[in-house]
Amino acid sequence: MTLYLLRRLFLLVFVFIALSILAFSLGYLFPGNTLQNFTGLTDISAELATQLTAEYRLDSGYIQQYIAYLQRIFSGDWGLSFASKQPLLQEIKILLPATLELAAYALLVSFFVGIPLGIIAAIKPEGIISRIISALAIAGYSIPVFWWALLLIMLFSLGLGWLPTAGRIGVLYEIPHVTGFMLADILLANSQHQTEALLNALRHTLLPTIVLATFPTTVMIRFTRDSMLDVWEQSYIKTARAKGLNRAQVLYRHALRNALLPVIRQIGLQFSTLITLAMITEVIFSWPGIGRWLIDSIYQRNYPAIQAGLLVISTLVISVNMLTEILHTLFNPLARKR
Repeated sequence: MTLYLLRRLFLLVFVFIALSILAFSLGYLFPGNTLQNFTGLTDISAELATQLTAEYRLDSGYIQQYIAYLQRIFSGDWGLSFASKQPLLQEIKILLPATLELAAYALLVSFFVGIPLGIIAAIKPEGIISRIISALAIAGYSIPVFWWALLLIMLFSLGLGWLPTAGRIGVLYEIPHVTGFMLADILLANSQHQTEALLNALRHTLLPTIVLATFPTTVMIRFTRDSMLDVWEQSYIKTARAKGLNRAQVLYRHALRNALLPVIRQIGLQFSTLITLAMITEVIFSWPGIGRWLIDSIYQRNYPAIQAGLLVISTLVISVNMLTEILHTLFNPLARKR
């Protein structure tokens, strides 16, 4: 197990180095002045240009420039945004919790809805309930995210007026930024309207969470169903049933724990999908997260922001995938043996 963790750690370091090389290369691949792409400064005097060139080692070889780039990344000097003229690291710290919050809610919904429905669909795979669940899963898997989001907005926001169409919370509530996670900040805020603000934030969160959770939920349903059907045909399940255990006992004691082991790995894979779909969802619902910020930066040709955003999102996705792989190995004795 120790050797496995060391191999994974080495792979993680190697991937991070590759990502940093890619992010560093974008400063040269983007149009415009290389010094502006790295610093985020647009009006650079000749004296300042000479100073920054020496500081960023742009007059040296690429290896020295890359080392200087890594030093700036670890020290927190990520440059400035072309649009806001604010430090990029400060903007990312403000925006990233909103994306993580939305992705976490969607992942929880897919976990607590997709797995039970997948188990129900696997109990009687030829039954009417299993067919309905499978049909809904295929429909949810095939539906475009942007069309599904607009349909829910038309129904629940414009038609019925039950839910808001955009934002994380109403403009009437001023919540201090402490953690960046809206529900946590509301609970930490000392306000007499705390309950109203919490309900308002939940109403704002409901539609984006449903839209973002639709695709991973359908994937979780299908994967859990197939995993349960595969486990249900194993010899130890047939032996347990031959001993006189009923279906519920066999399901709880033997089938469920073995069928859910591959699902742990799927959580990491679905998280990467959630981050990708969150960009579209954040744009539609005006959710102030890093996905919407990155897409706005692309439209604005904000090259330093694109460089920093891609580095952060890629690092986040790879870290979560690596963590789920390690957890799967810890819980699965066969994986540890392999």
